[in-house]
Amino acid sequence: MTVLDLDAPLQLTVAVLPELVLMGGAMILLLWAVWRPESDRHQRAIGVASIILCCVAVAAVLLFYGRFRATAFGPIAVDGFRWMVDIVILTGTIFAIALSMDDNSRDALTTAEGHVLLLMASSGMMLLAAARDLMVVFLAIELMSISVYALAAINRRSARGAEGALKYFLLGAFSTAFLLYGIALVYGATGTTNITRIAAAVSQLALTQSPILLIGIALMLVGFGFKVAAAPFHMWAPDVYDGAPSPVTAYMAATVKAAAFAAFFRVWIEAFPGSMLAWHGALQGLAIATMVAGNAIGLAQRSLKRLLAYSSIGHAGYLMIAIAAGTAGGAPAMLFYLFAYTLATFGAFAVVVAVAQPGRGGVMIDELAGLGRVRPWMALAMAIMMLALLGFPVFGGAGFFAKWYLLEVALGAPVPQYALAIVLVATTVVSAGYYLHVVMVMFMKARPDGAVAIAPSPPVTRAVMLATAGAILILGIVPDRAVFFTYGGRTDPGVVSGATADRGTGAVGSRSNLAPLPR
Repeated sequence: MTVLDLDAPLQLTVAVLPELVLMGGAMILLLWAVWRPESDRHQRAIGVASIILCCVAVAAVLLFYGRFRATAFGPIAVDGFRWMVDIVILTGTIFAIALSMDDNSRDALTTAEGHVLLLMASSGMMLLAAARDLMVVFLAIELMSISVYALAAINRRSARGAEGALKYFLLGAFSTAFLLYGIALVYGATGTTNITRIAAAVSQLALTQSPILLIGIALMLVGFGFKVAAAPFHMWAPDVYDGAPSPVTAYMAATVKAAAFAAFFRVWIEAFPGSMLAWHGALQGLAIATMVAGNAIGLAQRSLKRLLAYSSIGHAGYLMIAIAAGTAGGAPAMLFYLFAYTLATFGAFAVVVAVAQPGRGGVMIDELAGLGRVRPWMALAMAIMMLALLGFPVFGGAGFFAKWYLLEVALGAPVPQYALAIVLVATTVVSAGYYLHVVMVMFMKARPDGAVAIAPSPPVTRAVMLATAGAILILGIVPDRAVFFTYGGRTDPGVVSGATADRGTGAVGSRSNLAPLPR
């Protein structure tokens, strides 16, 4: 493979080329979206063009994967971890746009700007995944968040959507203040916002017990806790997820979470490894509280969207295990989990879009009664998604191995995380109560007399269902190859927790201490 050896300024420009492609294309599509009168045909045309643009961005990511050589310090990473997160983000964006096209048609929403907002939010997420400087992290979060605030209320006829978007905006601004103040204190303690230099300063200046640094880390933990919907900072999620259009809810639950966790992981593992004794207990407590709260409250839900909202909170707790382990070996396990979770979430919401009635974004679980008889393929796809989210062996496909690799990371850490592993297993058993309940309702309950007929799923929504279900089952057969690819081909694919990585120079294009590039 040809390796790019460029001057630092040119390298920085090329390093953000996928983001520039997405941003530039989104601006052009925005002009096209507002140039012509609103219509269903026009919003679909913008949707198709947006999907094509995402495919171009995926091609750019694959083109640059593994082709950089570090030459200077800089704020952008081009390691394997960044590129794989970009693929997860773009995959989720394609699914969200595809589902939005059919969802908008059903609810007679003719505005095309929603597709453009998805592109703008995704460009911010990709920049967030690449950030190796805390100021870039902040700017990327703002670009992502402002777009998602608007997406939550894109259906102007929905009072619940407006309420959820307002809550999201107010609490989002509050959490951003925590994050920014934490960044300021970390800068005050270390004299830099570059995350690799922060780690060096903490080590060289013996700042591990510095009150300013520890308060800064605590405030940043609160900010990231909100972005990933970790308990007790999760209270906004159910209302926002329930009020937003279903494709946007799937996007927030999976894609936004993936980008936030990528930044969370990179900052904690690269910037604060020397302070692990200080932050580990708090992060471990957040992970346990999130796993317990998400799954316990999920048992009481009767709305499918709210069930999936609390499910996403529980999964945030699982993903925090990869960070709490405090090792770079958690990178491929987190990436595999994020990819499997993204597929299962969008597949489940594809069923929600197909089943929901016009004017009603939500679906009650009881409305799925008898789905296995009237729409067997749709019910089978939903069953695969539920079993994947549960982590059920064989029929859950990639979902089982996603949790298995997290357990490997927890138990194979330098200090084994037995408490987190036990809670993961216990809360997974609890989650069976609501995941399997959905499967039971579809296949074991008769459809009530007088129930509204379930129409065949629209073609684009059906394609998302089939693609996600197929990918989950295929990844369940060859999970090791997928993990091997996420880690750049440098380590035994079957031993995630034992993986080692090279520490980078902190440069643009460096081989960071996350997933290294192939030599």
